[in-house]
Amino acid sequence: MSTSNQKITKEMLESIAKTFCVAHQGDDDARLAQALVYNAGRLAWRMREAGISTKQKTSVSDVVTEADEAAEFLVSHVLETLRPDDGILGEEGSSHASASGKTWVIDPVDGTYNFASGSDYWCSALALCTGDPSQPDEVILGAVHRPAMGYTWFGGPQFPTTRDGKKVAGITDAEAGQICLASYIHPTWVANDELMGHWRRVTELFATVRMLGAGSVDLASVADGTLGCWMQHSVKDWDWLPGKALVEAAGGVTAEVPAGGVVWKIAGAPTAVEQMKEALNR
Repeated sequence: MSTSNQKITKEMLESIAKTFCVAHQGDDDARLAQALVYNAGRLAWRMREAGISTKQKTSVSDVVTEADEAAEFLVSHVLETLRPDDGILGEEGSSHASASGKTWVIDPVDGTYNFASGSDYWCSALALCTGDPSQPDEVILGAVHRPAMGYTWFGGPQFPTTRDGKKVAGITDAEAGQICLASYIHPTWVANDELMGHWRRVTELFATVRMLGAGSVDLASVADGTLGCWMQHSVKDWDWLPGKALVEAAGGVTAEVPAGGVVWKIAGAPTAVEQMKEALNR
């Protein structure tokens, strides 16, 4: 499908979703998840190439585009058709109660500020979990597609993490001082001395720190060994669950640690994560 020199309409999205459903109606959850993030990511990419506008949500750096909304519409519309009993929770407002006990958690464009600014460091991501997504009983799978690189990461408890269908080498255990930390701290939190004290104690453990602006790309990169560990506070379910599944399925560990008045989500090499937990709890 080409979107050059034209805007995507609801009718076009419904047609795309219908065609997708016909092609994927027999897919199991694993195949469906990978196909959904791939198509959502490619749709957003093509829409950006055709030209998009940006709206602020809560701040200059918290934005949404038509591409976010279109990609989430596509994913949620497909799931409502192919998985009508499953729940849906989307960053851009898609919501559907679960009758099956399973919920799909959707981040149509993770790293929207990067996306809207022309950067290639963004992705489409989703997770499938049981129970309340804020405290899931199980994260069944996570899938992340980064269009600029063509990568699709996939993994879960029953699915060793892969990138483009090939099993990743797995997370090598290491101390924090030997590896890289990916993190993010919004400028509005820098004046909070208690919170920043915890953040500094953790970052000082590592060989180097990167702040790149797309949590699911970061976590997928931890899973495939490109990055060592990851840390961020007050993380939304759609920014956490896809990457959590990938990291754990690659042999890493994840944790949630209250410190400084917030909850930090951390992930990566087991020894380094223990060091991070100790630093946060000091």
